[in-house]
Amino acid sequence: MIKQYSNTLIPIFLFVFSSFGLVSCDQGIQNQPIINTWVSENEDSFYLSILANNEVSSNIFGNEFFGLYELEGDSILRINIPLQNQTLTIDSTASYFDSEGTPSLSYYHEEKLIATEEFGKISSTSAVNTFTILVVNKDELSLLTSTNEILNFTAQKEEAVAEIGISFISILRGIMGIVFLLLIAFVLSTDRKNINWRLVSIGVGLQLVLALLVLKVPFVKSIFDVVSKGFVTVLNFTKEGSSFLFGNLVTDIDTMGFIFAFQILPTIVFFAALTSALYYMGIIQWIVYAFAWIMSKTMKLSGAESLAAAGNIFLGQTESPLLVRPYLEKMTKSEIMCLMTGGMATIAGGVLGAYVGYLGGESVQEQQVFASHLLAASIMSAPAAIVAAKMLVPESNPENIDSKLSISKDKIGANILDAISTGTRDGLKLAVNVGVMLLVFTAFMYMFNAMSFQLGEWTNLNAKIYANTAGRFEGLTLQYILGMIFSPVAWMLGVDWSDAVMVGQLLGEKTILNEFFAYASLGKLKAAELFHHKKSIIIATYALCGFANFASIGIQIGGISALAQNQQSTLAKLGVRALVGGTIACFMTATIAGMLY
Repeated sequence: MIKQYSNTLIPIFLFVFSSFGLVSCDQGIQNQPIINTWVSENEDSFYLSILANNEVSSNIFGNEFFGLYELEGDSILRINIPLQNQTLTIDSTASYFDSEGTPSLSYYHEEKLIATEEFGKISSTSAVNTFTILVVNKDELSLLTSTNEILNFTAQKEEAVAEIGISFISILRGIMGIVFLLLIAFVLSTDRKNINWRLVSIGVGLQLVLALLVLKVPFVKSIFDVVSKGFVTVLNFTKEGSSFLFGNLVTDIDTMGFIFAFQILPTIVFFAALTSALYYMGIIQWIVYAFAWIMSKTMKLSGAESLAAAGNIFLGQTESPLLVRPYLEKMTKSEIMCLMTGGMATIAGGVLGAYVGYLGGESVQEQQVFASHLLAASIMSAPAAIVAAKMLVPESNPENIDSKLSISKDKIGANILDAISTGTRDGLKLAVNVGVMLLVFTAFMYMFNAMSFQLGEWTNLNAKIYANTAGRFEGLTLQYILGMIFSPVAWMLGVDWSDAVMVGQLLGEKTILNEFFAYASLGKLKAAELFHHKKSIIIATYALCGFANFASIGIQIGGISALAQNQQSTLAKLGVRALVGGTIACFMTATIAGMLY
């Protein structure tokens, strides 16, 4: 079966996210920079932060609050103060779940609805404060209150933060993160004395070189730019097939369910078929051989290890073993570990295309940005996976390894049409598997959240969590629990502490559930503009780019043992270690990306 994450590797160009500019929320003031963070000129230390997604935070009413606003023409600003900042009596609350499982809360007083809460945003039916905008430009804002008081603000001058480019702090954070991850691999190693530190240093160095080439060298970036655009063009071919089959359902209905069913899943099927065709024509094998030769010569790996590591960039974790099928039965424990870790540390064509469409949305430019990042992550994780695998399970007899590079001649299908048909069938199985897994995991998550949220209500934790996270988490949920557990790890990867809990949530979802679920969450958080720093989105994109989750252990044992039954016990023993190794590799890639971004 084509890997639940079948890798199509194409060299990459890293687009830098376009900076958050001043945007407008209302046609009447579309050329005026009211969307900004303002500081009071009055004696009182007031601030007013107006965001592009109709959210506002301030302390102009005595207490800090997070609410919603709307603009009317050139002169009216209305702010809705959240419920918890009002002296209102709540008689009862009610929880609801819509057809997509989205939770919401309703608050009542004397049997009247006084406020609703959804996605951490509270909309109150009362306490709407109206201001008259007297002056607004890039430097100053003056508001007239309903009591005829004038509030004068100046634009907050943000400190220049080197989020784009290399700085001393980013290098220091990156080194600290890499050392932290290597230390974990060292502690969990089965044979610390036999760790090949030369291989480790060369592997980390090779990963840095690849990152610099992909992210910083203009000539290489321009080449990858063309490739990235080509990838997005191919990706959009899927829509033509989907439109032919499903008609207007593809474009006219923009709810998440229809987008997923008629845009995301068809992408998986198409890329599975395309990968199968490229494999039949020998194109993938040729590129794999080139990458394998580089890793074999620089890191002194065996031929089987080099081919398996390179193959995982292009193929799935059950297809890449086909490249080394003649060697499988005789591969050492360390070589098997390298094969499994490489499969855990990468994703592949089918789901990669789906993630590009999911994170990039309808914007071609955004699709190209995320195509570049995801493809870059897949390349950079190859040497990282070798480093992690060779530290966790070192080779006991390195002098006996076979360095010969010889790719298996096995093909998928009898001819090109048969190959496409086989890839399509496998892609359909993969798409159905992804769909049902998300259905089940989402249902279990909401079931857990319903129970934990109620516990949070009884203990009053929900209100505290909501306040402490500035509305990013509604209360005691699985997302918040995972975020708290993994937030220190997120910080070690280079994420600013203000975003660490959200990125920690994504890391937990990826490991416990799967990366598709985590990327879905990342897409929602990104669309809601909940991240403080763009770098947090980039680091999360790289950290999630791997197949390291518990379900993968079973997939690898079943898929690889079908080609070499004598290795089944070895595969079972190494399953958890391969999961750890794949996670370390993805996190190393994310750390380096954060260091250079």
